[in-house]
Formats: sequence, structure tokens, C-alpha cells
Amino acid sequence: MKHEIVEKNLGLMSVLIVLVISGGFLGEVFPLFFQDEVNEPIAGLQPLTPLEMEGRDIYIREGCHVCHTQMIRPFRAETERYGHYSVAGEFVYDHPFLWGSKRTGPDLARVGGRYSDEWQRQHLYDPRSVVPESNMPAFPWLFERQLDGRKTERKLRAFQRMGVPYTDEQIATAAEEVRGKFEIDALVAYLQQLGTVISTKR
Repeated sequence: MKHEIVEKNLGLMSVLIVLVISGGFLGEVFPLFFQDEVNEPIAGLQPLTPLEMEGRDIYIREGCHVCHTQMIRPFRAETERYGHYSVAGEFVYDHPFLWGSKRTGPDLARVGGRYSDEWQRQHLYDPRSVVPESNMPAFPWLFERQLDGRKTERKLRAFQRMGVPYTDEQIATAAEEVRGKFEIDALVAYLQQLGTVISTKR
């Protein structure tokens, strides 16, 4: 039988596997490089402010993306709970993407504006004081540490080189905008902008 020839010949099987994977890539992924809806920002999308950028880095540093996804799949159960499904144009300024795949906690793609700043601060300081069944750890040190802004300009400059439309003026004032702010202010600012462009369209 023909399949026995493939199964018994490791070299031939390897070549065929590479061909199948390459064909799948060419058919499914490659065309996306040329679609505007994948590569162009959606209407109203703005780059993160310097404070939101610092908040994003804190979000990554504290491992928030490990337990919370930022990607709502186009299924009724997901959209009813979280809102409009995620679209590629929302993430063109994200480097790297923080979609995630594990939901120990709820998806945060549309959390912006859903709760007040004060609620977010209390939730991060003592999660069970606002969500009794929560298993999220507390982050009290965010209320004690201040930003110095030493790397903020370099971060924005790096994103500018990757195509994020920061102006030189925005970059020049970035450090001053964040200096002296507490880490909790930055993280809340980042959370409060998540998904708001699509949310305002619904």
C-alpha cells in the first residue's frame, strides 16, 4: 500500500510534512499580509499615551497576561459576556500582542470603562474586597512605587520605529508626563483604555 511507503521512509515523510505545512501557511496565513482589515488600524485607534505604555509594561511584568486573555472569539457565548469580538485592526500598534490563551481570570479585551478608576484600584489592592470569589493576588506595591520616566522616551521611540505613529514632540515630553506618577496610576490608565474604540461603536 502507498501509505506504507511513506510511513516507512522517514525522509519522504519529513518532506511531505513540510509541504503540507507550507501549503497551509500559503493558503491561510500569507493572504492576511495583504488585507487592509488586518494591517490597518481601525477608525479612532490611537497609540498608547506614555502613562498607558508604562502601565502596559507593568501589566506584562506582573504577569497579568498569563491569567487574562485580551482576545474575544466570535462566538455567542463570548460576545454576550465580553462584548464585540476582537478584530485585527485593534492590535496593529501592539508589540507584542497580549492575546493570551488561558483564562484563570476573565478576558480583559473590553474592560476599559466598565469599572471606575477607584474600583480598579481597590481590586488591585485587595481583589476579594470587591470580588469575594476572586483568586487573583493583591498588588499593594503598585501603590508605593513611583515611575521615574527614564526609559519611557526610548520605549516610544522603539515603537515609532515599528510603525506606531508617535510624533517627535510626544516622545520628547513622554518622560515628564509619567515622572512621579505611581505604578498603580499607570496600570489603571492602561486597563481603562482596553477595547474602548470598539466599545464606543456598539
